[in-house]
Amino acid sequence: MNADRNAAVNFSELVNKNKQTLARLKVTPRLVLHRRDGEDLVLTTAARAEQDQTVVSAATRMLAAIARREPGSTELLLDLLPDAFPWVRFLPEPDVHAFAVELVSTMRAAESIANSASVAQLLTAWQHTAEVHSDPELLAALTTDHGADYGPVPDPRDFG
Repeated sequence: MNADRNAAVNFSELVNKNKQTLARLKVTPRLVLHRRDGEDLVLTTAARAEQDQTVVSAATRMLAAIARREPGSTELLLDLLPDAFPWVRFLPEPDVHAFAVELVSTMRAAESIANSASVAQLLTAWQHTAEVHSDPELLAALTTDHGADYGPVPDPRDFG
């Protein structure tokens, strides 16, 4: 039986028909629970979550081991990055190297605490940097010295 990788239900279905809804986890690895009053949730089994963490941990350890090998490991990693992240082609060469180093070190640190949020944030930030470099007008607008000081930047937490 093929697993439905995109199984989704409304949260109320879990509440009202919990046995039938939970039974779906036998044929799908994850169940997205749509909520009206908040962010969607993902329901999975503890065994599946542990398997996912094992895979991420193994991939991280392998990448870190490759990055530490001499000679040519850095060049190999730099050669592989455009296949994994096509947007790195827009980054200046020194930034590609900085991204590679930061990615490996952040993945190792995140794996050590079993929380990948920092890796996702790092990838998003570097992808946005590549987007800026891909647009000459935007790059010029963001890197031109306008000669004006607009004062201190307010803390974004004050707006939330």
